[in-house]
Amino acid sequence: MENTKTTKKKIGFWEAFSIGVGGMVGGGIFAVLGLTIDLSRGAAPIAFGIAGFIALITVYSYVKLSLRYPSEGGTIEFIVQAYGNGLFSSIINNILLFSYVVMLALYAYAFGSYGSALFLGSDVEWLHKALSAGVIILFTFINLLGAVMSGKTEDIMVFLKIAILLLFIAVGYFSVDWSHMAPSEWTSMPSILAGGFMIFLAYEGFELIANTARDIENPKQNLPKAFYSSVIFVIILYILIAIVAVGNVSFQEAKEAQDYVLAKAAEPFFGHVGFILIGIGAVLSTASAINATLYGGGRTAYLIAKLGELPDEFEKKVKSGFEGMIILGLLSIIFATTFNINNISVAGSLGFLIVFALVNFANFVLHKETKGNRFISFFGTVLCFGAAIVLVIHNFIYSPTSLVTSMVVLFGVTIFSYLYYKFRQGKGKRLEEFMDKRLRDEENNLR
Repeated sequence: MENTKTTKKKIGFWEAFSIGVGGMVGGGIFAVLGLTIDLSRGAAPIAFGIAGFIALITVYSYVKLSLRYPSEGGTIEFIVQAYGNGLFSSIINNILLFSYVVMLALYAYAFGSYGSALFLGSDVEWLHKALSAGVIILFTFINLLGAVMSGKTEDIMVFLKIAILLLFIAVGYFSVDWSHMAPSEWTSMPSILAGGFMIFLAYEGFELIANTARDIENPKQNLPKAFYSSVIFVIILYILIAIVAVGNVSFQEAKEAQDYVLAKAAEPFFGHVGFILIGIGAVLSTASAINATLYGGGRTAYLIAKLGELPDEFEKKVKSGFEGMIILGLLSIIFATTFNINNISVAGSLGFLIVFALVNFANFVLHKETKGNRFISFFGTVLCFGAAIVLVIHNFIYSPTSLVTSMVVLFGVTIFSYLYYKFRQGKGKRLEEFMDKRLRDEENNLR
């Protein structure tokens, strides 16, 4: 055991930075850009900036909590340490898990949209749904066999999708029609805010850095740098992508090609080759994101089950994967093929806004332990909860059907968590106080 500890390779700054960027720039930007343009029109870059600002404030709490509670559980551990392992934490951790299911559905939806557009030139429903379901089935099978992409393969995928997006920005910037972004082309401020909050899920991946906190070299220096630099980089990247996209397509074109607008935006300066290039980039990127999210979701379900907040089936192994992966895969197929992009985006963003609000408040509650600034944490809590409320109110007024998926997830998770919590109490089974055994041992030594 001692030898394993000493020989385990530590993660450096660039690896942690890559985890953060790779987690954020998955399939989200390909899936939700058209939705943001439809809601915010010429103010789409501002909408991305607003969502990015909320993510950046939340990063502060993640840094403080990750340094104090370094655990492979990341967000799950923070929730339990702040609120105890009871019904409330069980509901929140399961909301986090189901937010991953929604993200899987979003990536699969985007894969289907771009795949259909590449094959048939437009988004054809039957092919879209077939591709969405097929890609989840494929990667669930691959993950169960243990043939997940290696770290080097994932690094190459991150490099390729960033390179394609930077090429899109570099070339497309020179043909931008800036009149498309004039204030006269903006929608109302509530719509701009809603556009930003609806695509908040495009930033959620930075929290994956927290899961590696224990393995990062020189964490006091590298952890904050990795968190902040990855989020700032992605904010700038997204704003520039939005500028080029808005500046190269009419709002009518963006609406008609909403589900694959990034490929459409490349046509004015790259021609049909640009459409194909971005389409291939989107398909590769979303496939990579599905692979990583299935693995991460299965792992998250396993960790929540270790706390006693999910049935033991989620801990069981199937080949080299977890039985929970099959359940998550089936649920994501249902969401991807049943609901539209609006439903999925609202549900995903709302789920992560709620979880991140509670992580910010966790840092507020644990400020003596984390040595955190209570004002920043409270400000982050108010921002996230406020964004969630604005998102719900705006959709309730203008697009109530977009809230269907969110209500299904929140209601279903709450009922399931309550019933399972009562079941465990009836069986006399104890919920664990720590997800990470090493962290538990360290805390017991300090007492």
